[in-house]
Amino acid sequence: MGAELFIAGKYLRAKRKEGFISLITLLSVAGILLGVMALVVVIAVMSGSEKEFRNRILGLEPHVLAMNYSGHFIPDPDMEDKIRQTPGVTAVSPILFGQAMIRSSNSFSGIILRGIEPEKGTALIKGYTSEELGTALNKTKLTKGLPGIILGQALAQTVGVMEGDRVILMSASGIISPMGQIPSMKQFVVTGTFKSGMSEYDSSLAYARLDQVQALVSAKGKISAYGIWTDQIFKVKDLSQNGLEFIKYPYYLRNWMDINHSLFSALKLEKTAMFVILTLIILVAAFNIASALIMMVMEKTRDIAVLKAMGATNSMIRRIFIIKGMIIGIIGTGLGTTLGVVICYILKRYKFIKLPEAYPFSTLPIQLEYSDVILIAVSALVICFLSTLYPSYKASRMNPVEAIRYG
Repeated sequence: MGAELFIAGKYLRAKRKEGFISLITLLSVAGILLGVMALVVVIAVMSGSEKEFRNRILGLEPHVLAMNYSGHFIPDPDMEDKIRQTPGVTAVSPILFGQAMIRSSNSFSGIILRGIEPEKGTALIKGYTSEELGTALNKTKLTKGLPGIILGQALAQTVGVMEGDRVILMSASGIISPMGQIPSMKQFVVTGTFKSGMSEYDSSLAYARLDQVQALVSAKGKISAYGIWTDQIFKVKDLSQNGLEFIKYPYYLRNWMDINHSLFSALKLEKTAMFVILTLIILVAAFNIASALIMMVMEKTRDIAVLKAMGATNSMIRRIFIIKGMIIGIIGTGLGTTLGVVICYILKRYKFIKLPEAYPFSTLPIQLEYSDVILIAVSALVICFLSTLYPSYKASRMNPVEAIRYG
């Protein structure tokens, strides 16, 4: 292998008359460099976007929901204790889902209402600890005699309220009277707002204490689900099948992956599509490598003939040109990977690229996964290797007598 490497290195240092071949070699290196660098940066941005969406969703949603087919059910303390004692479970909290209309002195809007017991669970709202959440929902009850409610920031802006303002919530689940069904109404005080960065949550979601929501939606003593949190968010399916298998009909489990399957499937598809599209840049550079090697074979016809006459085998000739092509690929891939990682570090460290408010995050999200970097580098090297096979095969099949005669 030493002789092949020496000869391949010598061929890379083209003479003046081979300047055109040298130019194609440089373009090949530049093409691979740009392709690999672009892949590393773009895939890091896609991974960062996926992580941001996941963090924002899990900042508001339990990791697993234990629900009942009937919709609302009476809490089972034994089930709650058993869930809490399951290995991997970090918190359990009852939740009641409801719909209502919110009315202020300025406007009104439909909302999705969640009744919670923050003392039992974990931080249900992004930006609030469970202690802060409990304090926020209780503080106006101590001062004005009214229950507290926390609104999404966009929802609060829609109805024109801020912290300390009073609002009225109306639910269709009211009482039946001789005049028909009368909507249930209850007055709350806005004790805080939250911003998850996802408009579907910020513009429609509100939180209040469980007992207050139960009274509003006429579901006294009932809940919609047990929210379950785990310290291994990517193993929720294993937790459901192996840890929480005791939860049987009429109960069922839903995890955050299944609930948001369409979103994360779309992100995965987009990431794969970007990988395929940007790989085409590396393919173009690989064609340049093949072109440079073919011209090198034509230029070095006499040298190949002399080597064969001196006893070089076909496999040795093949290895010479494969090594030459792989040196180009290794240099381009190495430089591209290094520059890509450096750019990702700079973007993540300094966050100088600002995004419009239409996006759920303010700066370009970067999440550098080393498994992605390795996959990109290996893919680039495989493409470069494949581009060397035909030129090296043609060089090895050259007849030394004919080459010397016509070379």
